[in-house]
Amino acid sequence: MKYGIIIWGAFGALVALSVTGCDKMVEEREEVPGRHISLDEVAAVLSGLPLGPEQMAEVREATGTSAGNGYDEEYRMRDLFSAPGCGVGEDPSTKADAYPRPLRDLFREGLLSGRTKAGSLDPEAWLDSLAASDVQIYWPYSDSWDGETLPVVTYDTGDNAAQNEGYLLQVDGSVKKVLVDEEMARERPVWVVNRNSDADYKTLEMLRREDPSWGSGGGDIIVRPQTKAGDAANTLIMRSFKAKRQFDSWLAGGSEFWIRCAGVDDYTVSTEAEMRIYEPQITDFMLVVRRNQVGEELPVNTVLISKWVEEMESCAYMMVEDDGGTRTTWKASAVVKYNSKAYGVEVEFPINSRDDIVWRGALSYNFIEKAVRKEKVADRWIGLGEVEILLEFI
Repeated sequence: MKYGIIIWGAFGALVALSVTGCDKMVEEREEVPGRHISLDEVAAVLSGLPLGPEQMAEVREATGTSAGNGYDEEYRMRDLFSAPGCGVGEDPSTKADAYPRPLRDLFREGLLSGRTKAGSLDPEAWLDSLAASDVQIYWPYSDSWDGETLPVVTYDTGDNAAQNEGYLLQVDGSVKKVLVDEEMARERPVWVVNRNSDADYKTLEMLRREDPSWGSGGGDIIVRPQTKAGDAANTLIMRSFKAKRQFDSWLAGGSEFWIRCAGVDDYTVSTEAEMRIYEPQITDFMLVVRRNQVGEELPVNTVLISKWVEEMESCAYMMVEDDGGTRTTWKASAVVKYNSKAYGVEVEFPINSRDDIVWRGALSYNFIEKAVRKEKVADRWIGLGEVEILLEFI
């Protein structure tokens, strides 16, 4: 995975219903440290360093750890400089002095000696900015590295390009310019300098490790609420997730799908007046699908709706692939029946202006229940645009 999760309100109870939408723009402008550092500049500096097996192993260990912790195959510059070899989500203390000559030393030696130059800033200021930035080394398909081959270094152009110029590092220390595409990245190591966008969110894997009540993480562990003996099977679980394609250029990394549900929790409304002021809650979680995971079944095993009460006819469901931009909201109306009348409960789903909307709308109880009852698991998959999900009531 691969997966990350963020929760608004109580974990679980997400029932919400038929939807109508409109967008509301909300400006969010935050200064990102090191934003002025250009990716092509970092790639040029990186390709000029005397990389060897030790530095390759450092980057490979970091990208492998990040992937194992549920993120993409990424090695953030802030970790590279502060805790060499640490992947996203890893405790820096586990890597104390693990590398006699880490990659950060090569950066400093090259820039401070004058052999390598970057930008208009002095070397110390440039290094400080790089170490504080959101820049990272992204190594797609890093799990297939042969342990010897040096990388081609390139960068994300930011325009969804399928290929870009790169620097081919050779054993004699020379560098050759080549054209890089994803096919090359499948066949040999390619380091892409791009920007991190998922490290601020904790993945399901990380959350399960932190909370003993969730178990040790991964596998078939289900995050679920406490239920009373004899309760009917009314907790809706997302068992698995499958993406049919990637949504972004390979230079930008894998896809980050945000799945959002909204609805009522602890439904105890007893009057029409209460129904009019009821506020729904939102559960919001991220699934990171790496480039080599397209078409694979990824286990999720987490709650979408903790208690589907009979007053609910359908749930509001939205799935986007994160591309950033200005923060927007999609207004939806959750419909709950009371005394045979339907009442709308307003909810706003967060969405960014450049996000790809994979699917949004209403999933009715009857539709889900019909899929869950199918005899063969292969027939239970629900297609929502370019993805498929496997649901189950427990």
